[in-house]
Amino acid sequence: MESKERSCIQLTESGAKEKAFRFLNLSVPVLMGIFIFLNPFPYTTAIKEICFYSAIAIVLLLAGFKKIEFSFQSPLTLPFILFTLWAFIGLFFALDKENSIHDFQTHLLKYLVFYYILINVFATRERLGYLAWVIMLSSALVSTGLIVNFYGIQGHSLSTRLVTGIPEIAVNGLGIIAVPASIFALYQLMTQKRLFMKAASLACLFPSVMICFLTHARATLLAIFLASIILFFKNKKFLLACMGIILIFAVMTPIKDRFASTDPSNKLRLASYYINYEVIKDYPILGMGFGMETFGNRKFIDLDAYYNRIPEEYRVGILADPHSMLFSVAVRTGLVGLVLFLFILFMPFRITWGLIRQGKGDGGDSWGRSLLSAWAAVLIIGFFEPFFNHFSEVVFYTLLAMITSYWKFSDNRMSQL
Repeated sequence: MESKERSCIQLTESGAKEKAFRFLNLSVPVLMGIFIFLNPFPYTTAIKEICFYSAIAIVLLLAGFKKIEFSFQSPLTLPFILFTLWAFIGLFFALDKENSIHDFQTHLLKYLVFYYILINVFATRERLGYLAWVIMLSSALVSTGLIVNFYGIQGHSLSTRLVTGIPEIAVNGLGIIAVPASIFALYQLMTQKRLFMKAASLACLFPSVMICFLTHARATLLAIFLASIILFFKNKKFLLACMGIILIFAVMTPIKDRFASTDPSNKLRLASYYINYEVIKDYPILGMGFGMETFGNRKFIDLDAYYNRIPEEYRVGILADPHSMLFSVAVRTGLVGLVLFLFILFMPFRITWGLIRQGKGDGGDSWGRSLLSAWAAVLIIGFFEPFFNHFSEVVFYTLLAMITSYWKFSDNRMSQL
């Protein structure tokens, strides 16, 4: 009797442990989903940090008890290793070592951990769909809030360029989440069969698209244009409709003035690029250091001296940021670092385009095209706007993880045929 009772107790304890481990396994994608959802919302840093580091702790616990299959297998692992090693070497030669070490930890290592957790817990088509909905809902809610506040409560006219009022998110950067969210919403509209899901997709699509035009951001408009071509390349009717809508908005709204040669911001942006070029000439191999505050810190970089080197016609002002993803990487890690970073940027195109051309994409190529167009859109915006901040990096590494997960489940599906 005692042995039977002991066996029953052990079975009960074992069942309770398994339930606890199952709960912990499910909690990781939930915590990561909350972290991604809250990304564009201000005053949520504490909640986001709790979610992120709780997810890491749970993953480590599950890995310790061998209750999770954690893999570093990814086409991006080699590019990540090479870029990270080069950035690490640059720390020893950085002008501002303290800032470079800090940013190396918080803007690179942290998001590599973030990426590898995502590709392990969102490695199925179903969960990848959930992640797309998280991005769609997050963008729709924050866009609706900004539009209602600026135009409804504050009473500005629709011709006035929207200002976020959020220190963490510049107005030009809103497209980094709004354009991918719009693409995923369009994908859902094309593929969902249930009327309710189509209606929900449309509800998410409208505010995200509106915010893109209301910010009057040129890079965002270019991103929408390019993303539409990629997404609807095989569907000429949808493509023509999107091109028509974009042109109508561009012609009938003040955004057209932003493309005029007389726009004063054009020369200011070119002045910044000239300054970046002069800095790169002085630090061509290792760059000035990984720290992002070094460029604007007069203690380490004399921007006035570089400003005096550029053509006189472009001396209209100095920006304390490279204002471009590629220039930022080049001035911080040198030309070698730029080449290695371009290796990272190239891999998602190779992954998605390869699967689309070979017909390996799960559910046809529409999912692959949506990811490809979202990735291209973010890069277009990143090429012309300040990019390396926590808001943009969450979107950047989330899309990388989604593309990797698409590769994983598409490849597994084909290997089982």
